[in-house]
Amino acid sequence: MAAVVLFGAGMATGSATVDPTASEEYRALVGERTSAAGERDAVGTKYDELVGDYNSLVSGMEEREAGLDERETDIEERESALETREGELRSVEAAVAKREKAVTGAEEEKATNAIGNGTWTVGMDIAAGTYRTDSPVDSDCYWAILRTGTNGDIEENDIPGGGRPSVRLSEGQDFKSNRCGTWTKR
Repeated sequence: MAAVVLFGAGMATGSATVDPTASEEYRALVGERTSAAGERDAVGTKYDELVGDYNSLVSGMEEREAGLDERETDIEERESALETREGELRSVEAAVAKREKAVTGAEEEKATNAIGNGTWTVGMDIAAGTYRTDSPVDSDCYWAILRTGTNGDIEENDIPGGGRPSVRLSEGQDFKSNRCGTWTKR
């Protein structure tokens, strides 16, 4: 009987007490808990996204670094090839400069050993030697070898009228050429 009374009293007390889940405070706490869980889940999702982005960036960076190493090797090879070509170019330039100097010297020598219209003193204006016209002459051509220091004493002269005449000139002579073109020392 005592058990029944206690049971009944417990029931009466239990029915008389207020349900804590029905309170306004409880509902506010449940709402906060739900909101916090949602924020926690959102942060977790954002964290997963950030970790994925980070891993993707790290992977991309590793690929780029590998590509960078390849590029550096390629650049070093190209620089080496460029240095080789520059060396070859300097050699070619030196050879061209040497040939240019030789050609310039030959041209200058030819110019000093070429005679045009006029009177030339051998040993002063022109060098002694054998001269020949560069191209055939016609009947207008006149040449003369004169004794230097005289008033035109002729040692030898000609109006060739064709062909490519040649003359042998020595110091102590003057050479006169008229309408014969260019004479070049042989």
